Amino acid sequence: MTLNKQPNSSHCFACGLENTYGLKLTFFSEGDGKAVCEYQVPEQFQGYPGVVHGGVVASMLDEAVVRAFMAGDPNRFMYTAKLTLRYRHPVPTGKSLKIVGIVTKDRGRIAESKAELFGPDGTLLAEAEALVVDLPEELDGVTDLDGLDWKVYPDEEAV
Repeated sequence: MTLNKQPNSSHCFACGLENTYGLKLTFFSEGDGKAVCEYQVPEQFQGYPGVVHGGVVASMLDEAVVRAFMAGDPNRFMYTAKLTLRYRHPVPTGKSLKIVGIVTKDRGRIAESKAELFGPDGTLLAEAEALVVDLPEELDGVTDLDGLDWKVYPDEEAV
């Protein structure tokens, strides 16, 4: 299946490619309803030596649950209303990880999805289920795509 690179913003903690302190996650759409990201967590995001901080794991899964909906529409902005996490194994820093977001129910404004984080050997390290909601109209200014620098960045622009 063909993977299509999703847009990133400039300063989002999870996907902002110009955020000095952020994760700089880049997701790819795998058909409608599924987003994937290959990532190595840098040491600065550790909780214990060699182990990713649980809050960073939560951030990665939180990004994946909304990115799943962007696989069908890259400009569909949603926010997480409820996130249920299960940490199964310690997540290593500096190792190749795979993050997957999958749509499970889409009822329009309110939807559900799940995310999974796999280790280098394919072991499920953490997972999440989420209730997500379309961005409210009063936050419409947030979706100024030019202001967010919301675009598909060429690989050489990635910091």
